[in-house]
Amino acid sequence: MQNGANKRLANLKTKAETGLDYVMLKLDVISPFGKKKLKEMRPFYPGDEQLLNEELDRIQNIVDFIKAYPKLKDKIQEIYMELKDSSGTIERCENSVLSVVEIFEVKSLLLQMRRLLKIIKEREIVAYKSACGCVSQSAEEREEEPAEMSREDSGATKEVHIPEKYFLEDTEALLDILDPRKDRMNTFYIYDEFSEELANYRKEKRELELEIRRVQKKSREDLRREHGVQLTPKFDIVVARSHPDLEKIKGLKELEEVDQDYMSLTFKLRPSEDVFKITQSMEELNDKIEAEEERIAEILSKKIGEYRSVLLKNCDIMGEFELALAKGLFSIKRNLVRPEIVAEHVIEFDDGRNLQVEEILKNKGKEYCPVSISLKDGVTCITGANMGGKTISLKLSGQIAILSQYGFFVPAKRAKVGLSNYMQMLIGDSQSVERGLSSFGSEMEELKEIFDHSKDRSLILIDEIASGTNPIEGLALTKSVVDYLITKPYISLITTHFETVSEREGVINMQVRGLADVDFDLLDREIKYAKRKDRINIISKYMDYRLFEVGKNGSVPKDALNIAKMLGISAEIIEGAKKYINKEKKDEKQTKS
Repeated sequence: MQNGANKRLANLKTKAETGLDYVMLKLDVISPFGKKKLKEMRPFYPGDEQLLNEELDRIQNIVDFIKAYPKLKDKIQEIYMELKDSSGTIERCENSVLSVVEIFEVKSLLLQMRRLLKIIKEREIVAYKSACGCVSQSAEEREEEPAEMSREDSGATKEVHIPEKYFLEDTEALLDILDPRKDRMNTFYIYDEFSEELANYRKEKRELELEIRRVQKKSREDLRREHGVQLTPKFDIVVARSHPDLEKIKGLKELEEVDQDYMSLTFKLRPSEDVFKITQSMEELNDKIEAEEERIAEILSKKIGEYRSVLLKNCDIMGEFELALAKGLFSIKRNLVRPEIVAEHVIEFDDGRNLQVEEILKNKGKEYCPVSISLKDGVTCITGANMGGKTISLKLSGQIAILSQYGFFVPAKRAKVGLSNYMQMLIGDSQSVERGLSSFGSEMEELKEIFDHSKDRSLILIDEIASGTNPIEGLALTKSVVDYLITKPYISLITTHFETVSEREGVINMQVRGLADVDFDLLDREIKYAKRKDRINIISKYMDYRLFEVGKNGSVPKDALNIAKMLGISAEIIEGAKKYINKEKKDEKQTKS
């Protein structure tokens, strides 16, 4: 069990903004056991590195298994699609008698456990007979089985296996009890094999039913011969109201009227004295059969109760395995890699991809520009103009960190992560209508929460702090926040427009390449003839979202002015803005001197 069971790694907003919620929603978890485990999933904390590495090793084994045995993966998912939550029934079985339906649910669960155990332990494709007695596995699948099973022996792939953590305990003995015929059909009945006495009662009942049938057939033949009335095999007859013999048929003591409508009347053979006596005997037998079936149901319920802890443990393991399988499938589908978990508090990744943004771009037929970054305790600032992807890089850093701590593979070419005790992201318009706070007011409340709860080995992600107030105070506040954070044992990543923030000693300045390497003549020509709604997309196409570290004397690229110019803002305004920038730089130099 992970350390810090009562800790909270990240608040709801941070989980949403980093994309943890998005990933959990995308996991293919369908059974009630898997959904329960997904809901209960907790992060790993500093000190849990070995446990986390073991978890990631298991996910890697599952990824290898899925790739080596895709048909087995399909069979496993079929099992999970059929699973129903029988844990409540299992919990009750010790103190109550289960119904036939409930015992059937347990038997069905046992059959599914049996199938799953054979697949994950023995890599065997298995199927049990359905209610109609048909084998669910097709002939084509059976023919393909040997080829799949022989892959390991042929040396075509390395040996892969499901970790023993996900092996279910064998419940074949209980299945034998509930399935005395051992036909392994997905049905249940209080079989004759459960009790010799029950079998005798049922045999006697069948004989009485045959005797009733013989008596009724004789009565039907007597009616036909003596009165010319022909009954159906069900011993009834429908007579039209216009039939000339209706009154005659009504008067026959051997028949009784059972139904009528405006067109006809329905008559049925009246039970004779012999039939009545046999029926009474059958009712007595039915009471005995019912009592015996209840006795057997009580015995079976107790037997199931004896396996209660094993069954519940297996249900828990099935949930854990489905969640791990879903993680493996998601890793393959989204091309994720196993992060390297290290003791030092760092977050490093090469060619990282924000999964949400990547999916949006893919749906639009566009490619994602991967980003690399290296973070350690201290403050790192990402500077650059809007449209430069600063916020996406900020979220990506949080995404890789939080996914790693929840035992996921991550969207990068390579990743190294040191575990954090606390993660928080301050981002976006946090206006609180309920409390009458402005965006800036709510932002300050969130900032206070961050500082109140931060601790050793925290990850703090701040996007454009103080952007909702005047620039002078905003710059001063941002610099002061950086001064505070740089003294703390936190990894702090801040995006900002204020270029002087990153000039402080000890602050790492990362810049978005943006349009630095763009051929502006080519870009101008493309935008000039483009429709207005397409211009932003064209600029985005040329934008380089990669980050690079700059020294203290590096300047922030003026992409904002370039973008404004390309989108049609007059040259007079652009030149005026440049004069103000130069004036501010000059004033700043004079102030420093």
